[in-house]
Formats: sequence, C-alpha cells, structure tokens
Amino acid sequence: MLIAAAVAFAAVVLLSLCFSSIAAGYSAPARFTVVLDAGHGGIDGGVVGRTTGVKESDVNLSVVYALKEDFEDAGFKVVLTRTDEGGLYGMPTKGFKRRDMEKRREIIQGAQPSVMLSVHQNYFPSDTSRRGGQAFYRMGSTAGQRLARSIQKQLNTLSQKEHSALTGDYFMLECTNYTSVIVECGFLSNAEDEALLTDKGFQEKLAYAIFCGTLAFLS
Repeated sequence: MLIAAAVAFAAVVLLSLCFSSIAAGYSAPARFTVVLDAGHGGIDGGVVGRTTGVKESDVNLSVVYALKEDFEDAGFKVVLTRTDEGGLYGMPTKGFKRRDMEKRREIIQGAQPSVMLSVHQNYFPSDTSRRGGQAFYRMGSTAGQRLARSIQKQLNTLSQKEHSALTGDYFMLECTNYTSVIVECGFLSNAEDEALLTDKGFQEKLAYAIFCGTLAFLS
C-alpha cells in the first residue's frame, strides 16, 4: 500500500510539472520528429520477468505505443522502428541481430529526428533489490547527456529512486549522429518493478515521464 501511494503521489507531481510546461504555451513545431524504438522483437525477446515470465520486447512495445500517443497529442511527428511483435531482420537466419539493428539505423536516418528514444527493460540477477528507470547516452554527446539527464529527473520522480544518467556503449546510441537516449524503464529482475512494468496504468505513467523529460529538453 505504501509503495502504491508513493507511486501515485509521484505521478501527480510529475503530471503537474509536465502540464505546467504545456500550459505555458508549448507546442511542437512541425519540424520536430521523434523516433521511438521498441527494443528487441521476434525471436529476440530480450530479458524475461522473474515472476510473470513477461518478455521485455512486449513491455517495450506497450510503453512505446503509450509514448506515441503522448507525443502525437503534443503535435510531434512520430516514427516507430518496430510496430508489432515481430523483429526487423526478415528471415530468422544467421546474422539476424545485425540485420535487425541495421534496419533500425536505416529508419532513424530516414526520419531525421530531433530525438531518438530506445525503450528497454533492465535485468540484474545478482542483485534483485535494484529497481527504477535509468537513461543512457553516448559518451561525448552533449545533447544526448542533457536529454538523458532530463528524462532521468522525471524517472526518479516517478520511482522515488535517485539514479543518474549514464554513458553507454550501445549500437542504438552510436549508429547515427542524432540525439539519442536508451531508456531502461526498470528491472524485470525486481519483483516490485516487474509488477509495475506489467501494469498498463503504470506503463502510461512511465511513458508520460519519458515524454515530460523529452519535452523539457526540447523546450
């Protein structure tokens, strides 16, 4: 009950902060495009929830669709790399992971976005107490760092955890020169996070936190 109350309170604070930004007269210029990347997909399901067995790829896609609605409501053009449960690799043959990643790069390059957000779920089996969302950016990217820190601030408000945005050596951060962040939404190795991450209502609050962090960066 205490955890639920804390999450509810954090969500109220988060919503009030974000709504105040929008009420201040912000609307996305037509040139603002965001690419939303739901990590994994198809035969690559990512990590799996310890209790529910939920696939990371499914949670990623649910959060991305909630994000899509938030951004489109604010006037952004939204491009998704993955629109369904399948991967982007064509036939599931040798080299499928590389083909999947290259297709994502191709979509990002074609969209020429203001920002690219890649949604994932974390897993840390050696310490199941670890929980909360975390944002990663490419080392040396000043804009990426600012975006990651802005998103991290909102994630911390939602989870009541004090994590810092970190650098990460990941393909999705390195594959283009566009401002890119990977958002690890929480830990599927942690029972509390897993229960929240599989809840539709919390997925929407999480998406809104990421949206608010991005909005603050762009405005």
